[in-house]
Amino acid sequence: MRLYSLSVLYKGDPKVHLLKAAYDVSTFNFFQRSSVQEFMTFTSQLIAERSALGSRASVKEQEYLCHVYVRSDGLAGVVIADNEYPQRVCFTLLDKVLEEFSREVSKMDWPSGSPATISYSALDGYLSKYQVQRAPWK
Repeated sequence: MRLYSLSVLYKGDPKVHLLKAAYDVSTFNFFQRSSVQEFMTFTSQLIAERSALGSRASVKEQEYLCHVYVRSDGLAGVVIADNEYPQRVCFTLLDKVLEEFSREVSKMDWPSGSPATISYSALDGYLSKYQVQRAPWK
């Protein structure tokens, strides 16, 4: 059971853009890592774009499960995990991350933000904390 990606996006008009993301591509071949990361970024944006405001969904993409939560204010989170990772835990993580992100990052910065301009450093910590070597939800 493994998490590969945790992303925070903004679903604005006309499209979705990435605000901040963390990736764990350490299990992939060194030469594949950048293309796997690009795939995860693209997939996260696509799934958030196709999800309605105020919705949660889990979508299977190749051998991954992508869990998306789009809040009614347009803030969205996507977790990409393997098929065995518990869905309930993914949505708990998304709730926690989006709530914290909305407290720490001004809503005024969401429409124009990018990974380079948004100051929020907790995603890497959450990604490593929620890896299943030690299950934090138990």
